[in-house]
Amino acid sequence: MKRSATATQTPAGTQGDGAGPMPAAMVEMSFLDHLEDLRWSLIKGLGGVLVATVVCSFFSDWVIDVLLLGPTKPGFFMYQIFGIEANDIVLQNRTITGQFFAYWGTVLVVGLVVGSPILVFYLWRFIEPGLYPNERKGLRFASFFATFFFMLGISFGYCIITPLALQFFANFTISDQIINEFDITKYFSMVVMWSLGVGLLFELPVVVYFLAKMGILTPEVMIKARKYALIVIFILAAFLTPPDPISQVLVALPMLGLYQASIYVARVVSQRREREMRRALE
Repeated sequence: MKRSATATQTPAGTQGDGAGPMPAAMVEMSFLDHLEDLRWSLIKGLGGVLVATVVCSFFSDWVIDVLLLGPTKPGFFMYQIFGIEANDIVLQNRTITGQFFAYWGTVLVVGLVVGSPILVFYLWRFIEPGLYPNERKGLRFASFFATFFFMLGISFGYCIITPLALQFFANFTISDQIINEFDITKYFSMVVMWSLGVGLLFELPVVVYFLAKMGILTPEVMIKARKYALIVIFILAAFLTPPDPISQVLVALPMLGLYQASIYVARVVSQRREREMRRALE
């Protein structure tokens, strides 16, 4: 249970389970107090997301022209890096509310991404008082890297997958009589899926960290499952990219690197967990 910060100092000493010195604040909070604290943490975190969304709305022209529509233009910076002679992609609106939802949907998604560190911060503040010093260090590490890998995945999805997929589908034709012009709502949903979807996939090391800390996942299991993970990764890469081998390899390689890094994370966490258990039994 989370401990109140208003309690008196406890006698010096350590816990018998080897968790380290007990926190100075030791008054137990009731279940309703926890719910109230959690409610305010969520309100503050979501309020931060709301403020970020409002700020993004003031820069909506830049958000739409540069972020949403950037990959549709031949001058998009990633095309120059890839050395691709990109075609201009034409977008159409075929529904009454298409542009409205694409506009506000983009502002909301960007606001969510920009404000997500604020939400993580307030959730961390809710959990922190109930943790021992070594637990705080581990969770602080996980919170930082959860945000880092999420942002890294979004950047990878937006800068790598999105332009490659758009140019592939823009140039794919079955007849000269058919012109590729994409609907704005479909385009928006695909950009969001490619960006946020990869952002979630890049959370693999953080998920492995928590599973290993709970003893559910071990590095030995991950090593044995590596060949199956390779198959799953290429299936995911094929799902997220156009059906060409270059794009699939570009997506699969960093995911394979993340899986290998996750094995290292699981090994470190498992060794630390075993040491703590041995100290607890002494």
